[in-house]
Amino acid sequence: MNISDKIIAMEKAALERWGQGDPSGCLEICAPDVVYFDPFLEHRIDGLEALTRYYEGLRGKIHVDTFELLSPIVQVIGDAAILTFNYISFTDKKGESRWNCTEVYRRDPVGWRIIHTHWSFTKAEG
Repeated sequence: MNISDKIIAMEKAALERWGQGDPSGCLEICAPDVVYFDPFLEHRIDGLEALTRYYEGLRGKIHVDTFELLSPIVQVIGDAAILTFNYISFTDKKGESRWNCTEVYRRDPVGWRIIHTHWSFTKAEG
C-alpha cells in the first residue's frame, strides 16, 4: 500500500469510529505534539493531552449514519504528508453537514501520526 492510500485508510477508519461516538480512533493516530483547530473553538488546542480532554467531552454524543471523503489528496514531502479533503456527513436528525479538512501527518518510529488538524465549515449556500 502506498503512503497516500495508507493515510487515507487511517483517516477513514478514524472517522468511522468518530461517527459512532468513539473519538479514540482519531486520538490514536495523533502525535503527542498535535495542534487542533475547530470552528466551535475560539483558540487552538495544543497537545494530545488537551485534545483528549476535549474529545472526551464529545464521547457518545456524535452519531453519523454515513459519510463521504470527497477528493482526498495526499501530498508527501519527505517524512511529512498533507491530507486535504471535503467531508460530508449524513444523519437522520441533522441531515447533511459539510466540512473542509486539512491534516498534516509526520512519519516517526511509530508510523504516520497527525501533528496538525484543521476543520472548517464549507461555505453555506445563500
